[in-house]
Amino acid sequence: MRRILDRYVVREVVRTCAGVTPVLLIILVGTQFARVLARAAAERLPRDVMFELMGLKTIEYLTVLVPLAVFFSIVLALGRLYRDSEMTVMAACGVGPARLYRPVMLVAGLTAALLAWLAFDVRPVVAYRSHVVKIEAQRDLRANLITANRFRSTPDGSLVFYAGSADEDGGLKGVFIQRRRGDTIELAVASRGVQRQTADGKGRELILYDGRRFVGIPGTIDVHILDFEEHRIPVVMPKADISPDDPEMVLTPDLLVTGMPEDWAELHWRLASPISLMVLALLAVPIARSGTRDSRYDRLGYAILVYLIYSNLLGVAYSLVAKETVSPLVGFWWVHVPVASVAIALMAWQSGWRPFRRRRRAA
Repeated sequence: MRRILDRYVVREVVRTCAGVTPVLLIILVGTQFARVLARAAAERLPRDVMFELMGLKTIEYLTVLVPLAVFFSIVLALGRLYRDSEMTVMAACGVGPARLYRPVMLVAGLTAALLAWLAFDVRPVVAYRSHVVKIEAQRDLRANLITANRFRSTPDGSLVFYAGSADEDGGLKGVFIQRRRGDTIELAVASRGVQRQTADGKGRELILYDGRRFVGIPGTIDVHILDFEEHRIPVVMPKADISPDDPEMVLTPDLLVTGMPEDWAELHWRLASPISLMVLALLAVPIARSGTRDSRYDRLGYAILVYLIYSNLLGVAYSLVAKETVSPLVGFWWVHVPVASVAIALMAWQSGWRPFRRRRRAA
C-alpha cells in the first residue's frame, strides 16, 4: 500500500509541476523579453542576436525557476488531496502528514540533482556564451560604421564616415571619408562605394569608386589632389575583450582556485539552487495542510510569501559573502538551516508533537 501511495503522490506532484513550470516560464520570459528588447534597441543589436540572448537567458533562469515551480507544485498537489478529503482517508489508514515526505523528497531529490548540474556546469557556460555573443555583436556593429545620412567614426577618431544612402548588401552612394594619420589629413569623396569583410575574415574594408582624394596638413598650402577609379581603405576592427569579467561566467572548479570573496559568493549561490529546492520541499508539506472546504489555491499565498522572504535572504547572504562580512565557511547556511528547522518544527507540530505541554497527573 505504501508503494501505491508513494507512486500516487509522485504522479500528482509531477503532473502539477508539468503545468506550473510552463506558466512560470512564460511569465518570466515575458518580463525579461521587454528588458532584453529595450537593451538591444539601445545598443542596436541585430534581431538574431537578440533572440539568441533571450534563449540563453532563459536557460540561466531555470536555476531560479525550477525550485519555485517544484515548491508551488507540491503545495498545489497536496492542497488538492486535502480538499478532496483524500488526506482524511489516508489518516484513517494510519498515514500521517509526515509520511508524505517520502514521495515528496523523492521528486525533490531527483530534481535537485538535475538542478545541481544546471547550476554548476551549464549556467557558467551559458553566461559566458551570452557575454561572447553580445561583445561580438557590438564589435561587428562598430566595424560596420557607415549608415545612411549619419556621420560615424571609429573609437579612436582616426576615421570619419558618411554616406548619402546605404543598402543591406553594403552598397554606398555619396560617400565622404576623413582619415587622420599623424598631422596629415586625407579627405575622400566618391559617387559610390561598398563596405565588406576582408578575404581573411579578420577585418573590414571600404572600397570607393570614381572619386577624388585630398591629402594635406592643416594650416599649410601643400595639398595633393588625386582622382581615382578605385580606392581601398582598411578598417581596423576593434578587438573584443571576451575574457570572463563576472564570477557567474567562471567555471565551478576555477571558483575554488581563486579564493576571491566574489567567487565564494558565486559558488554558494550555485550551491543554493539544489539546496533551496530541498528546503522548499520540506516547507511545502506543512504549508499545504488545509481543510476540506478550503480551495487548493488558498495556501498558495503563504507559499509566495515564504518564497519571497527566503529568496531575499539568499540575496542578502550573497552580498554579505561578497563583501567579506560573512565568512565563506558560513556562506548561505545561516539562511538554509533556520528555514529548514522551521519546516521540521511545523511538521512536528502538525503531527502532534507538543514538547511543552504539561501531562495530567493521574487521579
